[in-house]
Amino acid sequence: MIRLDSIGKQNGKQIVFIEASATLLKGEKVGLVGPNGAGKTTLFRLITGEEAPDEGQVSVDRGITIGYFSQDVGEMAGQTVLAAVMDGAGPVSTIAAELRELEAAMVDPDRADEMDAIIERYGEVQGRFEELDGYSLEGRAAEVLAGLGFSQEMIDGDVGKLSGGWKMRVALARILLMRPDVMLLDEPSNHLDIESLIWLEAFLKNFDGALMMTSHDRAFMNRIVNKVIEIDAGTLTSYSGDYEFYAQQRALADKQQQAQFERQQAMLAKEIAFIERFKARASHAAQVQSRVKKLDKIERVEPPRRRQTVAFEFQPAPRSGEDVVSLKNVHKSYGARRIYDGLDFHVRRRERWAVMGVNGAGKSTLLKLVTGATEPDGGSVALGGSVKMAYFAQHAMEVLDGERTVFQALEDAFPQAAQGSLRSLAGCFGFSGDDVEKRCRVLSGGEKARLVMAKMLYDPPNFLVLDEPTNHLDIATKEMLIAALANYEGTMLFVSHDRHFLAALSNRVLELTPDGIHQYGGGYTEYVARTGQEAPGLRN
Repeated sequence: MIRLDSIGKQNGKQIVFIEASATLLKGEKVGLVGPNGAGKTTLFRLITGEEAPDEGQVSVDRGITIGYFSQDVGEMAGQTVLAAVMDGAGPVSTIAAELRELEAAMVDPDRADEMDAIIERYGEVQGRFEELDGYSLEGRAAEVLAGLGFSQEMIDGDVGKLSGGWKMRVALARILLMRPDVMLLDEPSNHLDIESLIWLEAFLKNFDGALMMTSHDRAFMNRIVNKVIEIDAGTLTSYSGDYEFYAQQRALADKQQQAQFERQQAMLAKEIAFIERFKARASHAAQVQSRVKKLDKIERVEPPRRRQTVAFEFQPAPRSGEDVVSLKNVHKSYGARRIYDGLDFHVRRRERWAVMGVNGAGKSTLLKLVTGATEPDGGSVALGGSVKMAYFAQHAMEVLDGERTVFQALEDAFPQAAQGSLRSLAGCFGFSGDDVEKRCRVLSGGEKARLVMAKMLYDPPNFLVLDEPTNHLDIATKEMLIAALANYEGTMLFVSHDRHFLAALSNRVLELTPDGIHQYGGGYTEYVARTGQEAPGLRN
């Protein structure tokens, strides 16, 4: 369907692709992976024709429809959410618009002399509309929107009043409704809660077209893709299998390359030592010359590129008392909407609570009550003895001083710390070399999240409260964070839509549902086994 033959591409001074080749065949579901800035979005733009390669060729089979979802969502306003989704659904929406025009023309007395031609065209367009299943378009649009978490009130509401995250979901719904031959999805799992993620997972698994996507959600990618294309140093390498298979093969290839590199280095060192030892002796001149020529001809083995994020290790946190936080008979409402009506909840030392619940169930509200960011309407919230708390929420990224550099932000937070220690901290969280001199205002969402986390974890608290800590983080940084938190000695209370994160770190689950609040001993994996569902909103 789509072929990339020996493509070359350069953006400014950055070489993105060098003689890179890959194919996307009918029915393939491909995960596109590679470090940030490797060229994943550029590859999508080459396939859609928004950009052209400097060398080589991008071939797309004739008649193939491509639906491309990117993070760059245009302006949306002046329509209902439902109308906005239906209008962006590709060929079927164009035909629907023509049908409406022809229907208006048929009742226009000024066009009576054209009526035969209008009726004939209407018959043709109507036939094509039926072929494309157009009459079920509105029902399918409503179904897709419901799957992505929209309430009926939102579906009927003005698309212009939605937040950026919900507009992203509208843009994604357009592509899903379009049902193109090929879907290109750039981070479709961003901005989705766990219920919407699981719904999208099922939708994409059942999609009978070809799919190429990027995602920072390892579990999501692993369950959908049957092939992985890796972008690395300008080349494209294909692996048949899911993401786990790719990760294993990648690690194995790196290990083999490292062993090969070390063997060659040992051999080179031996040869060079011989040359240095005997180069001044006339009796060994022929042997020395022979070995010099041999060294010149040897193709050097490169060591594997280091992909792993530097490991971060917590300094020991001060010990808290056994009771970390206690909520007694807590009431909380927003206007007429009651969130909590007599909530009792206790967190004890070294417990790791994952808070589960559908949108609006009160997950973030619970975290705000615990941290004192909001007050209860009734009841009490009390922290235990010797509790040193840190709270990560999305708004924390908005209070970074835009004019300070990454390094200055760390220095401001820890004026007593040695420069080497802060540079090491910055490196752990992906800021190496000149990255520490970037001003906070130019940082991406992921970079801001990493900086806030670095500030939070350097002087370790004994109670971590985390609201969606993995939003904006790439897979490598998530792995580093999970590894660090797995060794953390303190207590945790967190909300996350990342199932890999939930399974790796929780040992308790608090489930918020319309039927009441349920507590489960054991972590997320045990919760799934006991309830038969990956999230409370999926209950039958």
